[in-house]
Amino acid sequence: MQTKTVEFARPAQSQTTPQRWSVAEVEALFKLPFSDLMYRAQQVHREHFDPNAVQLSTLLSIKTGGCAEDCGYCSQSSYHSAGVENTKMLELDEVLKAAKAAKQAGAGRFCMGAAWREPSREDMTAVLDMVKEVRALGLETCATLGMLNDEQAGQLRDAGLDYYNHNLDTAPEFYGNIISTRDYQDRIDTLERVRNAGMHVCSGGIIGMGESLTQRAGLIAQLANMDPYPESVPINNLVKVEGTPLADTEDIDPLDFVRTIAAARITMPQAFVRLSAGRGEMSDAVQALCFLAGANSIFYGDQLLTTGNPAVERDRALMDKLGMHPLTDNH
Repeated sequence: MQTKTVEFARPAQSQTTPQRWSVAEVEALFKLPFSDLMYRAQQVHREHFDPNAVQLSTLLSIKTGGCAEDCGYCSQSSYHSAGVENTKMLELDEVLKAAKAAKQAGAGRFCMGAAWREPSREDMTAVLDMVKEVRALGLETCATLGMLNDEQAGQLRDAGLDYYNHNLDTAPEFYGNIISTRDYQDRIDTLERVRNAGMHVCSGGIIGMGESLTQRAGLIAQLANMDPYPESVPINNLVKVEGTPLADTEDIDPLDFVRTIAAARITMPQAFVRLSAGRGEMSDAVQALCFLAGANSIFYGDQLLTTGNPAVERDRALMDKLGMHPLTDNH
């Protein structure tokens, strides 16, 4: 597939322009001796964050299955036979019940995800009510609903949405190997609309989909070169689901995943780098290395959209062992 460069338009009121990272420069970070990379990531992390604090987010699928996209990793795609049913959207009271439980368990941010290519007008009406009510509970709000137009981005902002998640997934030159129903620029355009509407951007990717080291570095460079870069950067380790095209993909070395966390921390110093999907398959030792590499946010709760997540009790025990504590201040 032909390599292409994706340009990010500058928002009208940009922050101080961050450092530009070439793919070669990010790849050089990956190739550092492991201890040197970890030391550098820790230095950057400590300049901007409490190294022992972790931001806790809970993710709820408000509309599961039946998605019109063909993302090769996704169990919710209507193109795949992964056993995920196409269900109707949750009612407001169900969402609020889950949000209250998340807050009681210690989460500071509540994320709502829907398996849509893009939300309809009717969908938006229901989601806007959810955002308003969840925010009224004192939780930060985040949503991932697919592509947005300018009007929808403004509606979500007006409802009080704090973060909008829309992952780049991978480097532009590898993207066509994973998804064919939308192109890379579609994702860039939605992120531009979110930023221009005045909301925080949550955007990251998935590691271990068969990409090369250069392509992995390319994903980090794309994120880091956004102006400004995302406030929240979820790094997912591919969860292989039977019935999806990527189910038999070879596992990546856990230390390569840790290196990706470190590269994200160094290139996006003030972002919350979230250790996201795939934690259920990680040992405590690997997770500890990810925190050492600069991860300071996790999805907290027993379930992600359709895949498992470490139990709350396991997370609490791990944080106790590491001397870490939940971030209580809102960011």
